[in-house]
Amino acid sequence: MFTGLMLGSLLLVSLCVGEAAMFDSKQLDDHWDLWKITHGKTYQDEVENTHRRGLWEKNLMLITMHNLEASMGLHSYELGMNFMGDMTQEEIHQFTGKLIPPTDLKRAPLTFLDADVSDTVDWREYGCVTRVKDQSQPHICGSCWAFTAVGALEGQLALKTGKLVDLSPQNLVDCSTQYGTHGCHGGFYTNAFNYIKDHGIESEASYPYKAEDGQCHHNSNNNVATLIDHTCLAPGDEYKMKQAVFTIGPIAVAIDAKPEEFKFYKGGVYDNPMCTQDVTHAVVVVGYGTENGKDYWLVKNSWGTSYGEAGYVKMSRNKNNQCGIALHPCYPIM
Repeated sequence: MFTGLMLGSLLLVSLCVGEAAMFDSKQLDDHWDLWKITHGKTYQDEVENTHRRGLWEKNLMLITMHNLEASMGLHSYELGMNFMGDMTQEEIHQFTGKLIPPTDLKRAPLTFLDADVSDTVDWREYGCVTRVKDQSQPHICGSCWAFTAVGALEGQLALKTGKLVDLSPQNLVDCSTQYGTHGCHGGFYTNAFNYIKDHGIESEASYPYKAEDGQCHHNSNNNVATLIDHTCLAPGDEYKMKQAVFTIGPIAVAIDAKPEEFKFYKGGVYDNPMCTQDVTHAVVVVGYGTENGKDYWLVKNSWGTSYGEAGYVKMSRNKNNQCGIALHPCYPIM
């Protein structure tokens, strides 16, 4: 797969041709065809192919120019072309669905606020993080809230039992609507925690993911996890969140994923001042650290391993709660 820098070499040469045309589109024919093959893209006719090609070229320009600026030290992260390269903004927004945090989130004082914590932690190293999933396969589904809920619970289950089990997001998509979720059209992870508290949850193996709304067929005899309750941290305090991640394990959070740069993040510390506190996407914080002098949260996304750093993104830490990452940190209690 060609990254933005690799594809950009051709584009940068073409910048010298003239201001009227940034590059000759025909020069990218082979790259376009290779990208479609890489991501299994097919279109119904030439009209759609042309439309998608235009979106792809526009995003390629964004990626290339950002990476050129990054090579000059203007950014701490790079972008890369991925499976979203031919999508409209409306289509990309379907990945997150409607994310509305409840107004009555359970926020409780924490007993570990004076605990000493290390400068870095990565819960993957302790066998508490399952493989990266793709919420958009085989269909686009705004189920990030479900993947985030199971991601946080998988960590607690591993810490309590020593067994790392892939839990079922589909179980939540199909069955938790009475708790305020909306299947592939959005939800929130605390609503999912409430459902699991009352009903338990099956494994991915017994209730596989289909990326679409379906009838609930939860069988409690197949439950592999449940929880006693959940709690959320005080909003906006990144130091308390650091203590929680170190002491508790993986934490469910909500972030602003609207910026174009987030969608095409490839690597480095994602420090984007254009981020807002308007959270639109749910993810799991599985650690934190510092890279090249920049503090970061280690975040597990649910957009497959071709996104970011094998499915992960290092989001800026200690930057005034950038992207709203510390607004709604919550975790299940087993």
